[in-house]
Formats: sequence, C-alpha cells, structure tokens
Amino acid sequence: MSTHLSVLAAIAGLTCLATPTAWGAAPAPVAVEANWHLLNDYCVKCHNATDWAGGVAFDTLQPESVADDAEVWEKAVRKLRGMMMPPPGKPQPDPIARQAFVASLVTTLDGAAAARPSPGNVVIHRLNRTEYANAVAEILDLKIDPTAYLPRDDKAEGFDNVAAVLKISPSFLEQYLTAARQVSIEAVGNPTARPQSHFFQGTAAAGQYVHVEGLPLGTRGGILIDNDFPADGEYEFNINGLAGAGYVWGVLDPNTVIITNDDVRVFEDKLGGDADLAAVDLQQAAGVAMINGRFRNIRRQVKAGPHRIGITFLAKTAAESNEILHSFVPVTGMANAINGNSGGPRIQSVEIKGPFAATGVSETPSRAKIFVCHPDSEAEELPCARKILSALAREAFRRPVTGQDLEGALSFYDEGRRQGGFDVGIQKGLMAILVSPKFLYRTHTPPTDLAPGTPFRISDSDLASRLSFFLWSRPPDEELIRVAASGQLHRPDVLATQVRRMLADSRAHALVTNFAFQWLNVHGLHLVDPDPNLFPEYTPDLVEDFERELELFIGSIFETDQSVVSLLTANQTFVNERLALHYGIKGVRGGRFQRVTLTESYRRGLLGKGAFLMATSYANRTTPVIRGAYVLEKFLGTPPAAPPPSVQAFVETQEGGVALTVRQRLEAHRTLPSCNACHGVIDPLGLALENFNAVGQWRLKDIDAGSAIDSNGQLLDGTPIHGVDDLRDALVARSDQFVQTFTENLLTFALGRTLGHYDMPVVRSIVRNASKDGYRFSAIILGIVRTDAFQMDIVPADESRPVDQKVADVR
Repeated sequence: MSTHLSVLAAIAGLTCLATPTAWGAAPAPVAVEANWHLLNDYCVKCHNATDWAGGVAFDTLQPESVADDAEVWEKAVRKLRGMMMPPPGKPQPDPIARQAFVASLVTTLDGAAAARPSPGNVVIHRLNRTEYANAVAEILDLKIDPTAYLPRDDKAEGFDNVAAVLKISPSFLEQYLTAARQVSIEAVGNPTARPQSHFFQGTAAAGQYVHVEGLPLGTRGGILIDNDFPADGEYEFNINGLAGAGYVWGVLDPNTVIITNDDVRVFEDKLGGDADLAAVDLQQAAGVAMINGRFRNIRRQVKAGPHRIGITFLAKTAAESNEILHSFVPVTGMANAINGNSGGPRIQSVEIKGPFAATGVSETPSRAKIFVCHPDSEAEELPCARKILSALAREAFRRPVTGQDLEGALSFYDEGRRQGGFDVGIQKGLMAILVSPKFLYRTHTPPTDLAPGTPFRISDSDLASRLSFFLWSRPPDEELIRVAASGQLHRPDVLATQVRRMLADSRAHALVTNFAFQWLNVHGLHLVDPDPNLFPEYTPDLVEDFERELELFIGSIFETDQSVVSLLTANQTFVNERLALHYGIKGVRGGRFQRVTLTESYRRGLLGKGAFLMATSYANRTTPVIRGAYVLEKFLGTPPAAPPPSVQAFVETQEGGVALTVRQRLEAHRTLPSCNACHGVIDPLGLALENFNAVGQWRLKDIDAGSAIDSNGQLLDGTPIHGVDDLRDALVARSDQFVQTFTENLLTFALGRTLGHYDMPVVRSIVRNASKDGYRFSAIILGIVRTDAFQMDIVPADESRPVDQKVADVR
C-alpha cells in the first residue's frame, strides 16, 4: 500500500471493510483470533483488569465472545477506525493490520446481529415544538410561532425529536393547554378580540441597503412580518428606532419608508435629509422624538387572517453617504455600526397593536379548512359540528377516528355552543383535540399476547405517522392516512412508492431545515458575535445569508437525489450580492440568491461554507481544535473525548507580548502527552482549514501575528496534508465512512431515539446497500424505512398497564 493510501485509511476510518472501497479492495476478513495479538501488543498495557483505562479490560475478553460483548467491541471499532486508539505518540499497528482487525470485528458483529436482530424501543413520543407548529399548519392551515407558546425542547445526540428527553411536567402541561386555547381561537377567529400588542425585533446594526427576499422589488432593507390578525378592524403600526442622536443615524441622507400589506403599499413618508438633520442638530432628543413620532400611531384597516406586513425603504443610489468615515463595506456602503458609529437607517423593532373596533371575522385560510359545512338551522348544527370535528380529529390523531375519539371534543363543543354559539363551540371542540394525548403523542400499543422483550410490527397507521414525521416533520396527509387505513402500507412496493412521493413533495424540505441543520449544529450562528475591530466587513445580516446559502446548498443535493458525498464535493453554491462580495465571488448583483459555479476549489462542499466556518470559530479568532473536532464528529463519526477537568487553558496573545499564530500556540499546547493524545488527531484537521478566518473569508495572513497562514500538517502516519483541498480529498477517498456517519445521524432522527450498539450493524447494512446506488439520498432514506428498526418495536418490560393508559396519565 502506498504511503498516501495508508493516510486515507488512517484519517477516514475503517468500517464496512469487507467491501471494495474507493481506493481498492479491503483485505478479506479473517477470524478475530488471527488478529487478537494486536490487543496484547498495543492495548492491554492500559486496558487491563488492573488499570481499567476507559472502563475496558481486554485481558478479560475472549475472541469467541465478541458477539456477546458487542457493546464493548462497537466502541472499539469506533475508536480504532478514528485512530483515537492507540493514542497519538504511542506505538501504532500497521495500517493494514489495523484494517484487518476492524474488518474481522465488523464481520463478526454484523453476522451475530443478523441472527439476533433487535429493533429497539420507542413507545411514547411527544411532539416537539417544530412538529407541533407543522401539525397546526397541516391541520388548520395556520402558521404559528411555537416559541411563543411552548417551552424549549431538550436535545439528545444533537436532535430535539428524541423521545427519551421529550418529557412533560405540570408546567409543560399548562403551556400546552394555553397553546391549544390560543391556537384554536386564532384558527376560528375572534370577532370580539380586544386590542393586543405584538413586537417584532429588527436588527439595528445591520445595513438597510440590500433587498430583503419576500419584500416588493424596488425596495431595500427592512423587515418582513408574517402576522395573523384575529379580526377585521383597525390596527396600529409603530416603527421604532429609525433615527437617533449622539452617534447620529437615520437622518444624514433622505430615505422613503413604506409599509406594505400583502405587497400593497398602505403608508409612505420621508425620513432624513436636511430638515430632519437640522432638527436633530438643533433640538437633539426633542428632534429625534419628533422624527420617530411620524412613524408611530399609524392606523390602517386590516382583514382577519394571515397577512405579510413589510416595513422597508424604497431603493435608491448605493453611493457612499456623508457620515463619519470608517471601513467601507461592500453593498451596504458606509452605513454599518462600527464602534457605535453609523449614519444609515435602522429598524430596531415594529409594534402591531389591535384590533380597534373589531367589525367581524372575514373568511381566512384556517376558517376555510375548518368549516367544511355551515349549518342553516339549529337542527343542522350538531351533525355539522360532528362532521367538522371528525375531519379535524382524523388529521390530528393521524388515523381514522371512532365515536369514542370524538366524545371529548363534542362535549367541549356543547359547552362552547351554549356559551357563545356555533363558532365558539367549534373553537372549544378544536381546543379539546389539540390538547388530547392522541394529538400530542405518537404511540403504538403492543399486542397483549406478547411477552416483554418480544419484537412486534407496528400498525400501518403508526408506520404512516413515523414515516411522515421522519420525512416531513409533520403528520401524514390524507393519501398516506388512506393507504395506511387500507392495511397496505407495510407492503414493500407500496411503502417505497409512498416514500418517493413524499420525497418529491415540498414538505420534504424539512429534511434540510430540521434534520440537516441539527446534524450540522448551525442553529446557534446568531450567538457568535465577531469582533468588529478585527472583522469590520462583518455585519449581523450575514448570519441569515450564511443560513440561506447552507439551506439552498443542502436542498440542491437532497431534492435532486444526488449522492450525499456531494455534500463534500459539490462545486456550486448559492449567494446574493452581499454574500458573494464577502466571499470574493464576482459578477453577482442584487439581494436574490442565485446558483453560482465555484471557480475556487476551496469553497467546494460543506467545508467552504460560511455557516460551518463561523459556527466553529470564536468572536476574535479561528479555533482549529473546534473545527477539527467538528470534522471528526460530524463527518467521520469519531468524536474526540472531552478534555480533562485539569487541562490548561489555550494560551492567548498577551497585550504587549510577542504575537503568536494560532498554530504556534497549539504546538505549545500539544507538548504535554496528555494533550497530544487527542490534539494529535484533532489539530491537523482543523489547521487544514486555517486559511478561512472566523467569519468564513479566505485569507493568506494571520491577523494576530502578521505572518503567512500555514495550513500544512501531518496525519498520524507522518504523511503531509496541505490545506482544505487535501482534507476534502481524504474524506472523499473513504466516502463510506462519511456516508455511515450521515446515516447514523439520519437514523437517529428517523427513529427519534439515540442509537445503541445493536443499531450499528443496521447502519452498516444501509450503507452497503446504498453504495450500489452511488449513495443517493433516496437510497439511504429507503434503506432506513425498510429496516426492522423503523417498522418494528419491542414490548417494553413494564406492561402492567396498556400504553393507552400510560398516555392518558398526562391528563
């Protein structure tokens, strides 16, 4: 084997080794006994019955009992394939010998798992916030902000849909009751609604010179608000923080502020210019109050239902303004807040208040979805209510409903009907449905004649729910419910047809925004606050651009059914003018995102995306340790161990001291053997990305030390690696390892539970089968859906009460 190939084996990992790989055929697996000597040569010195390093003693295990100790050996496979053991700096086995040992372990473990499959267990699964909001949208055609109603969900393995952590407490239950009441009122409408205020935060520091997607053409900057208005009536709009004194903003240049309702202009006024500048100059606070006052107490008539409210500025020249000079930012001119100095317009927040003098409730999308009939007489009301609530319950409970299912909703309807008429009765019945455990929980009841621990196949209705929440993060649609009710969904051909239909639906975009964003852990970009003194080109609006680029990029892979390896290699991305100039990409104009072919190889795939690069940085510098650990965990599935409590802090450059590069400081940190055990694996991966600064821009010089960036490194066998392109090549050369890590995460998301050692043979089987179809996204999806883990469950040990009774306990 060449030196280069041994490097690829070392970095990318060593699983699925009984099959051909990108760079040649793996050695044929041999018996575990033939490789057992490697444990004595390299492992037993620490992992023995005396020291128990890592809680493992290999001298107590036997080769013939590998299958019985599967949990231990799956951990060993993961450590070996990631070169985490033996630790860097310790004697290492020959790469081919290591590969052969891992192959023999994998073959033994997979064979044992095939003989004794275990589908795992998830019996009760609460809807998380995202799923709740999507369910409301599906059932009621009503868009809600779940963060306004429900508490934050806990996460496990990076995902917020893991059943084990989706618990419910008395306080949670109270919030679900409140949410059901408020959502049902919004959906039905409230002709007697009282005035309420809703605030929407803008980004005061962001430039307002780029067109915001969704706002009318010919505008720039601003904020787009999707708001549900409870009744027909008059509403008040207040735009806050357009102008300010001290460090003057908003008045140096004339601008035109407009308000739009569903793209129709309903308000327009001038902001800034000579008169306003003089008012601020001469009257200070009083002048600012007078100017901002022109954009408050703006009352307009609005019909009930959802409307898109735009607060924006008419487009004008992008020439530089006459404000205080500081670093020029492309597109946004001189209008960015640098050390508090900015003269450009801002929108700090928008308040929508009302309704005043409500006049009724017009037809809305949610009312059209709910009221499938309209009674003309009192005698028709109860049959109509039953029809309405039956249709709602069928969608909410994700299956055909019985008379018993409707008892609670009809009881609430009767009470509401007596209090306020037919519409109020429907609202109360809907509220009962939304607070029912049959809506809030996904459950399946095991057969009563099976002993605890026995696998069983879940019903077609439960399979439909599991499938729709996997692919769409929302309940099944009518077609899927109908197929499940016919008892045909579990048939392989029918199931595959439904999977392909659902993947072609726009609702499958949830796999991008929900699964992929959680897998890549980029939801916290807004928490990173780059130092404006070090990165003057950065403005907060780039966060949304980074997220949008990543969403469109991943969507272009998933939704055209490409190989998931394209996530690493694709030479296209999506940028608007602001992001293109941040990246140094020429020829892009306007605020609309457009697909571009990359001419610079370093921008290819996920490794070149600003969202990943900023998420793995600090506010003032890059962090090769975090970036390297990220690659190990998210792309290779071999997360490094947490640092020990006594680890020394990373040495920062001291004021007045010699400025060291990040590489030099890391090298000093690695001199300790206890640190090098992990950093010897992590650092070369992170340093390969060092040409990207903390906000994702390509650079050639370290801003701290003023010296050229050195992104070279050595992998554990001493072979050099030169920057991001070599790192990407190393990952791609053993693409089966990347695909396995991707599949592990996708299976976790699909099942709503953390994976156990018994799931790893299933993962490897999915990857092997997907390799025959070039690792296409649909091949992995179908592979997951066809597994026993997806279609089956295990009778839990506590069967003293049926599952339905356990769910009812949340009442």
